[in-house]
Amino acid sequence: MRTWKCRVCGYVYDEEKGEPETGTLPGTPFERLPDDWRCPVCQAGKDAFELVLDEEIHKNASTTVSDVIITVLENWGVKVAFALPGTSSLGIIDALRKSTKIRLIMVRHEENAAMAASAYNKLTGGIAACVTIAGPGATNLSTGLYDAKEDNASLISINGQVEMQYSGPGGFQEIDQDAFFRPITVWNNTIYDKTMTVQLMTSALRYAIVRRGVSQISVPNDIQKEPLNATYCTAESCVTNFNIQSDSRDLDDAANLINSAKKPVIIAGWGAYHVPSEVLAIAETIRAPILTTFRAKGIIPDDNPWLMGILGTVGSLQARDLARDADLLITFGVGFSKMTAVPYDKPLVQVDIDPVKLGKHPFSVALWGNCGLVLPELKKRLKDRPDDLVLPKIAALKQEWDTQRDHEANPNSVPIRPPYIMKVLSETIPEDAVVTIDVGENGWWFGRNFRMKRQRMVMSGYLATMGFGFPAAIAAKVAFPEKTVVCITGDGGFSMAMADFMTAVKYNLPIIVVILNNRQLGMIQVEQMMENYPNFGTNLVNTDFAAYAENSGGVGIKVTRPGDLGDAVLKAIERDRPVIIDIDTDPKRF
Repeated sequence: MRTWKCRVCGYVYDEEKGEPETGTLPGTPFERLPDDWRCPVCQAGKDAFELVLDEEIHKNASTTVSDVIITVLENWGVKVAFALPGTSSLGIIDALRKSTKIRLIMVRHEENAAMAASAYNKLTGGIAACVTIAGPGATNLSTGLYDAKEDNASLISINGQVEMQYSGPGGFQEIDQDAFFRPITVWNNTIYDKTMTVQLMTSALRYAIVRRGVSQISVPNDIQKEPLNATYCTAESCVTNFNIQSDSRDLDDAANLINSAKKPVIIAGWGAYHVPSEVLAIAETIRAPILTTFRAKGIIPDDNPWLMGILGTVGSLQARDLARDADLLITFGVGFSKMTAVPYDKPLVQVDIDPVKLGKHPFSVALWGNCGLVLPELKKRLKDRPDDLVLPKIAALKQEWDTQRDHEANPNSVPIRPPYIMKVLSETIPEDAVVTIDVGENGWWFGRNFRMKRQRMVMSGYLATMGFGFPAAIAAKVAFPEKTVVCITGDGGFSMAMADFMTAVKYNLPIIVVILNNRQLGMIQVEQMMENYPNFGTNLVNTDFAAYAENSGGVGIKVTRPGDLGDAVLKAIERDRPVIIDIDTDPKRF
């Protein structure tokens, strides 16, 4: 005997009991009910009823809930999972073992797993998973997941949970994960009913993609092992693109404002990183200099004549002067962090795919849409601006800036000066490399002094968390095994993540780690100086990072003399093993 449920009101017809009130005898199969039989509650017809599947459907299945979870990930194109196994995730880990489509990277700390998953999406646009256990494993993910939340990086976090009967206060390695993850996520749930597995997994992935954030799903240990036949499970699907185009009237208004400007300046942000040609085409049409945010560094090579460089705390005075003197600012995918220091008192044309960011800075015209679609339509409406003075002006300003940076890069100073380190790295890192950076003095010097060619750069943007650079490098090498991957970090940031250098060794990920070793939390030291505090609590006692690399199975190179740095980088590029280049440098700014 089976049961059937009305999809309209939820009434359940039990074949064993029948329906005495309507004269339906016990034992009457649903198919034998008259064609004009109706739901006794809402009067819906027979076609509104669906079969309620019972445990018999699933108990002989050859797949478990964990197998189905991993199959859903595979079907949605997930190619890598960063994980740390444990008691409450063994079923999921075993399903990953059997997968031929998802690569498992076992890390030494869950925070690194989440940061790697965040970086993977920033670099590729694809979804990565991070997998860990209940309780402490889940809480350790939080910083990396917050990085993804703040930078709108899509990922899915799959976490074990204790068996349902052991949940609650006093449970071993148990916390209320639904409550814990709620502030971090765009979607957050626990699988308590195994028949909901496919629907919840597909919903989690859909939200991560559409809402551009973190989805978290917890799976109790006992549920993971339950047999499940996915054929009888419902699923959700997802949109395949974000082809959002601005209204034509708004485009006309923006074009009119731009065409009437005398000194327009373009600011390109992370939201335009995928469309450098479109940004450049508009700059050439309206004869406008291009500034970028720090996150968008590298959208256009530094030697492009239309690019002045970064606007903000790591940028130049020349870039600030251009923004200050403009009579119109045109922003493409800019988040308006205070670190970018966009002038507040200028007319503004703003383009962004995130409607929440429209108006974060007062605008004259806002264009909601994907930069890849909006910019070509905007360009069609723009007039060519015949002006022979803009390029020479940009060239002169860039020359001032380059001269200053060249002067700072003293090749004779010992300890080695950070500007010189960035100059050498600019000259030696391959043009198609992926560069991951950490937060602190190393990131400040990179933003200010490293001269991008065609490299790709990734960072922790709004959260700006130390320890991001190295797990991001792991993600980069997994995503782009054919490319040189260079992590530029400080001794403080690297020491937060350094246990996973052994992960790079284990999986033969030849990453180059460049450590600016000044034995200080250098950025904090500077901030203390800026606020007239005495320097206190920032000095570091470090291990020998080069020796640590060797002891871990990698390559360690110690650099103390400026003349040795270039050769050290070139040797590291040639090695097919993870390398640490430990550079003695100085916490002093200049």
